[in-house]
Amino acid sequence: MYRAAILTISDKGHAGEREDRSGEAIREILLTKGYTVAHYAILPDERERIAAELARLADQDVAELILTTGGTGFSPRDVTPEATTAVCERLCPGIPEAMRAMSMEKTRRAMLSRAVAGLRGGSLLINLPGSPKAVRECLECVIDEVAHGLDILRGNAAECGSGQARIQS
Repeated sequence: MYRAAILTISDKGHAGEREDRSGEAIREILLTKGYTVAHYAILPDERERIAAELARLADQDVAELILTTGGTGFSPRDVTPEATTAVCERLCPGIPEAMRAMSMEKTRRAMLSRAVAGLRGGSLLINLPGSPKAVRECLECVIDEVAHGLDILRGNAAECGSGQARIQS
């Protein structure tokens, strides 16, 4: 399977004032899906620092899947989507759209999520919410399809994709 990196974005978590339950929730799901957690860190809500770490993880091929948790809301310190967008070469809007659509069935506040997803080199970067419950729901919503996306990105996908018929001209 693939390697994953988990970045928890939290000023309080970085300062040791809050336990990182969201990062742990991500780790649990990844391990049950066969991923190896190659990197884990807690960063403060600082745009340049987040962007630099995301770029480093992708550019040094530390992980094929890079997941962030936190920093996707409306607070002035919530800058994870901006940091992610700054380093992505191509955006993958369907992933956060799917997470928001699923979350809207549970709470109308899901529309306030600013999460993004995108590609940099051979890595897929996805922003997840900050709460452990929302992290579990959102990651479980997309994780199976993410594996197929990584197969395509890394050149490991079957020629015709996942059961789709090949269109011939």
